[in-house]
Amino acid sequence: MKEITKEVYLKWYEDMQFWRKFEDKLAALYIQQKVRGFLHLYNGQEAVLAGALHAMDLSKDKMITAYRNHVQPIGMGVDPRRVMAELLGKGTGTSKGLGGSMHIFSKEHGFYGGHGIVGAQIPVGAGIAFADKYFETGGVTLTYFGDGAARQGSLHEAFNMAMLWKLPVVFIVENNGYAMGTSVERTANHTDIWKLGLGYEMPCGPVDGMNPVKVAEAMHEAMERARRGEGPTFLEMKTYRYRGHSMSDAQHYRTKEEVEEYKKIDPITQVLDIIKENNYATEEEIETIDQRVKDLVAECEKFAEDSPYPDLSVMYDVVYDQENYPFLPHKLQ
Repeated sequence: MKEITKEVYLKWYEDMQFWRKFEDKLAALYIQQKVRGFLHLYNGQEAVLAGALHAMDLSKDKMITAYRNHVQPIGMGVDPRRVMAELLGKGTGTSKGLGGSMHIFSKEHGFYGGHGIVGAQIPVGAGIAFADKYFETGGVTLTYFGDGAARQGSLHEAFNMAMLWKLPVVFIVENNGYAMGTSVERTANHTDIWKLGLGYEMPCGPVDGMNPVKVAEAMHEAMERARRGEGPTFLEMKTYRYRGHSMSDAQHYRTKEEVEEYKKIDPITQVLDIIKENNYATEEEIETIDQRVKDLVAECEKFAEDSPYPDLSVMYDVVYDQENYPFLPHKLQ
């Protein structure tokens, strides 16, 4: 695995801090009714992404996830200004404002979307991995889903075929404890979701999803196995979200005390503690990073606010393409 150096810790801190503040800004814009529809935030789960990116080869590896999907494409190289514009429904967004919060997508950067249908991305992720194997790209697909989606039948179909064909895919359940508002204990007679892989003789296991080092190590091992042609791995990232399932979640299913307990192992705080313990940065340098993050979030907001809404004609451009129907001559570019 690539060495985890001082530079890696500093990058982790800046990236995770930016993702957190980016999501906080979206929450504020949602309250102002500038972000419409649903909004699912990633606060607390940042180590899962940071660790995975350390293990990935962004020139060929791919990622697909559910609808908690704003910061993953940013981590993979998508312009964060365009992501925020998409959330505000603007024409400069990643899908010209037509996808919104739950459907960020970038083929260019290997990010195959947030998916609004629970569990829909699981077989799609296996399909992307099938393409990589067929075309011998050497790429591995990371397929993320939540603990609620782990109960979908499509998971078992995908697991079975992925093992049968030894597909280069890593299945990752981000177990944040609650499927919307239902605790894991109430959705099945077992709480170790990773054990679902045992039925398919798929390598599987739990991972501390609040620690980017543990995530990076587990992801590296799984991805190298996939690159060797040995097939998929199923990892259960044990993590926690500090905000509700979505912005409309009143969170009556858990206590404030529980949330505060998990904040004691905040992944950003864990990384910052290591930076300070090892003198990787002075207080002044940390403040500089924080200011840089703050400035970038403000730049993203301004870009999104100043961007125009898509032209009305765009609605027709994405409906269908019919050669003998000349009445809609314009096409989406």
